[in-house]
Amino acid sequence: MLRLTSAAFLLVVLFVVLGTVINPPTNVYMFSEAQRLGGVKHQWVAMENVAPVMARAAVAAEDANFCEHWGFDMAAIRLAIAQGSARGASTISQQTVKNVYLWQGRSWVRKAMEALITPILEAIWTKRRILEVYLNVAEFDEGVFGIDAASRHYFGVAPDGLSDTQAARLAAILPAPKDRSASDPSGFVRKRTSQILSGAATIRADGRSACFES
Repeated sequence: MLRLTSAAFLLVVLFVVLGTVINPPTNVYMFSEAQRLGGVKHQWVAMENVAPVMARAAVAAEDANFCEHWGFDMAAIRLAIAQGSARGASTISQQTVKNVYLWQGRSWVRKAMEALITPILEAIWTKRRILEVYLNVAEFDEGVFGIDAASRHYFGVAPDGLSDTQAARLAAILPAPKDRSASDPSGFVRKRTSQILSGAATIRADGRSACFES
């Protein structure tokens, strides 16, 4: 049993190490969506070819303390427990682990594996790499994955040409990409966009974006 556990651990570490230099071409969910839809839009783009405001907007929207935690935002977790909800407790690091190495769903098995792999990811990958991969595999609309496909799909521009407002709108739809639109925003998305713009400016000013800024 010990040997099996050790082998499994070393295999996980190997996959995480490979992830520092190999860009994941797909994942379980993207593959299943491609099968269901007959294909998906997805093109990898390096972080240096993404407008810096997009990175800040994503962090402001999903994980404002991204640069300050080791994979788990304990303050957000305690708040979520107090409120009786898991919303807002999952960090960008956890979401990256789920998107790259695991599968969608709320099973305890997946959550346990996510909890085990996330600290390994944080120990081996840089914060900038975590955010780069996150932006490249996140779903932004049905069949639209990654920031390159999303920026072209919604605004007809390359990701390095995104304006502040466009970046914030893309970040605003991340929690529910099939129910929200960045190009035809609802009142809620417009309000959320404004909040994200403010949050992105704040984390830049107070240094909470330093770990992924070039």
